[in-house]
Amino acid sequence: MNLLVKLFVKDSKNVENPAVRQRYGRLSGIVGIALNALLFAGKFLAGSVSGSVAITADAVNNLSDAGSSIITLIGFKLAGKPADADHPFGHARMEYIASLAVAFIVLLLGVELLRDSVGKIFQPEEVAFSWLSVGVLAASIAVKFWMYRYNTALGKRIDSVAMRATAADSLSDALATAAVLLSTIVSPLIHFSLDGYMGVVVAGFILWSAIGILRDTMNKLLGEAPTQEMEQLLTRHILRHEGVLALHDMVVHSYGPGRTFATVHVEVDAREDILKSHDMIDNIEREVLLDHGVNLVIHLDPIVVDDPEVNALRETTRELVQEVNPELTIHDFRVVRGRTHSNLIFDVQVPRDCPLTDEEITRRIIEKVKGLRENYFAVVTLDRTYVGKPSHKTKMN
Repeated sequence: MNLLVKLFVKDSKNVENPAVRQRYGRLSGIVGIALNALLFAGKFLAGSVSGSVAITADAVNNLSDAGSSIITLIGFKLAGKPADADHPFGHARMEYIASLAVAFIVLLLGVELLRDSVGKIFQPEEVAFSWLSVGVLAASIAVKFWMYRYNTALGKRIDSVAMRATAADSLSDALATAAVLLSTIVSPLIHFSLDGYMGVVVAGFILWSAIGILRDTMNKLLGEAPTQEMEQLLTRHILRHEGVLALHDMVVHSYGPGRTFATVHVEVDAREDILKSHDMIDNIEREVLLDHGVNLVIHLDPIVVDDPEVNALRETTRELVQEVNPELTIHDFRVVRGRTHSNLIFDVQVPRDCPLTDEEITRRIIEKVKGLRENYFAVVTLDRTYVGKPSHKTKMN
């Protein structure tokens, strides 16, 4: 694998570069087309000689894999197109569309094979033993397992869902061909045709692979929560700056490999010069883009930290909110004092798995704040978290 990468992928270590990803995709696609075409020819010949529907079906499976490789090749080509006026975030998600097309092809093949194999169970035909078939099938297993390892390694290197889908398909093909090989050897020995039954097994592997590809690709298209590693990476980078007191409301969007955008609220001391704070967040945004390839936008939240009464009310309110649910946290706390009453204004971060409804949370918090003092009113905004628990550098929110 390393030799092929060195020969055909220029600047192979720069995997965030769309052009480099396109070269990896081209390499994977061409290798897949060539090997699957050879396997199709060998298995189709062996299936015709032996009269085995399972071997012939396995040959057609390899032909569809060659077609899938062509789709993957085209997908990587389109994904590498630069952003334009109609697609300002680029075309990287075309890689996911290609995976979706591959999944549907594999799914259709599995359904057709299942139908033919069930027919062979009820109307079995004698399958002639052939050493040619055994040799072709054994070679196919070795080739498919190599392709599984090869595409898995490439998929990890460039974090490609399309290549991981191709790798999963190759592994299912290797297992399916092993089942056909078993049928070819055992059927003559027991004088009973396992051809149709093994065809069903092959179809099962194919369908399972297709469903897995569909599930993974749909998750990417629908929008997945960022990985814990990504969240921690951004959190650590932001909190290491001295002027940052806390952060919250982090949202991470992916528009395909190498196209990650994030937003976050960063809390700073309200006494600090606004120009200095703004310069700090500009530096953070620039660093995150250069160091991690993430387009980060930061919303600046100045908070009061030198008012003893506000600090005490913040801490008391935090405790009251956590009495409603221990996983709730508050931020953007401020007090607006009036002649007849005071508003305690704050946001509440609500984890995804909180069993309480928004209405229940708001009502209970308002009641608890009202219990502090008759003229206190809580003005609550609920934030549903997108990445898990908020992270804090200090105890202040």
